Amino acid sequence: MVSANELQAAAEAILFAAGEPLELSRLAQALEIEEESAEQVLLNLAASLDERGSGICLLKLGTKYQLSSRTEFAPQIRSVLEIKRNAPLSQAAFEVLAVIAYNQPVTKSFVEQVRGVDCSGVIATLCQKQLIEEKGRLDLPGRPLLYGTTPEFLRCFSVSSLDELPELPNHDAEKSIEAVMEEAKEEESEEPGDEKENYPEE
Repeated sequence: MVSANELQAAAEAILFAAGEPLELSRLAQALEIEEESAEQVLLNLAASLDERGSGICLLKLGTKYQLSSRTEFAPQIRSVLEIKRNAPLSQAAFEVLAVIAYNQPVTKSFVEQVRGVDCSGVIATLCQKQLIEEKGRLDLPGRPLLYGTTPEFLRCFSVSSLDELPELPNHDAEKSIEAVMEEAKEEESEEPGDEKENYPEE
């Protein structure tokens, strides 16, 4: 029988080798245990990393998990890898991202109705930066694409699920969207970030 320590070590090795967010179901399958047991293994792993002051932490991104360097060590990592800090997203990109995050899955036409302008370029940019992705097609004539946020979006905004996003006020939808994203930008600028937290302005 595999011990708890061996399962924890195996989970750490799998997540390290994956190098990207991994579904809990896939990890459980690899460890040959139930998902509930796998989740407990990950909780123990996260606690172990914290207790020993590791420079690595375990991120929960929706139903996925990923090992990542801690944000406080971003300057040292950047100096070694010669990574340049990117400029933040443009206001238009933040607005589109907010509309998608709070209403997903949505079509491009829905986003354009909310903002009142063409959003093709901004949506393409957000897809390129892996903050949003295609989520299928709407069952209507023309079958327009549906868009939603990604695990990278959750990671960049330091939340483990969409439920952790701040609630929107009930009045004036457009202003509330802008206000929420402005708060997110201010919080992000106050914390030391790594190379993936900010993106070039479009």
